[in-house]
Amino acid sequence: MRLHVVSDLHGATDHLARAAQGCDALLVLGDLINVLDYHRMEGILVDIYGPEPVAEAAGLRARGRYEEAREVMRRRSLPDLEVRERFVALARAEYERVFAALPDNSFVTYGNVDIPELLIEHLRPGIRFLDGEVIELDGERFGVVGGGLRTPLGIPGEVDEAVYDRKLEAIGPVDVVCTHQPPRIPWLVYDVLGRRFEPGSTGLVAYITTHRPRWSLFGHVHQPLVDRTQIGPTRLVNVGHFQRTGAPWVHETGA
Repeated sequence: MRLHVVSDLHGATDHLARAAQGCDALLVLGDLINVLDYHRMEGILVDIYGPEPVAEAAGLRARGRYEEAREVMRRRSLPDLEVRERFVALARAEYERVFAALPDNSFVTYGNVDIPELLIEHLRPGIRFLDGEVIELDGERFGVVGGGLRTPLGIPGEVDEAVYDRKLEAIGPVDVVCTHQPPRIPWLVYDVLGRRFEPGSTGLVAYITTHRPRWSLFGHVHQPLVDRTQIGPTRLVNVGHFQRTGAPWVHETGA
């Protein structure tokens, strides 16, 4: 069975139909909507606040100055209720576009920038949401864990580390563990363009060491220092930044 795996769509739907060609199922590992594209200064936050304050706040966040970044946004912001309403409306429109482009026989989880409740609202027959669950495809067990780990940003798709680890425990031994978050290994979580370490899961490292799945597939880091490596028999693969590449990672069951 041929499975195509993608992550970090960030609203990019143009290549989804091509990415799904020739596969038996499509697995999406989160970050479906485009909250902010740092490089092109596009996304929901730019639509709400404008490019200048968002660029300034993004630069502060990249240097770990989160409170100053919040203050920049507060100075330029609309009333809180209006911001929330506009954000939800724009996110809902993004999800509508993405789900309209997803083919049948798709499996989806959420990433750190997603809003899980809104994502789930847009499910339709032929598309299944997974989080802390196992599916079997062609005799191979796939464990899927969604979400990102908590950061000072405090965004809806982030969860506490203990919650994340419980979801890993819930899936038990599998052939392929699929997550949005990468294992916390320095060369996998360092983004060479952002010049910073992104969050990674120590619990996922422990899970891999204990259960020794054949594959660990993940996303989140757009330009990693290394996009694949190995822990014992487990092959670890960052499936790529789909918004930029438009290309899936191809997984053949039994391989």
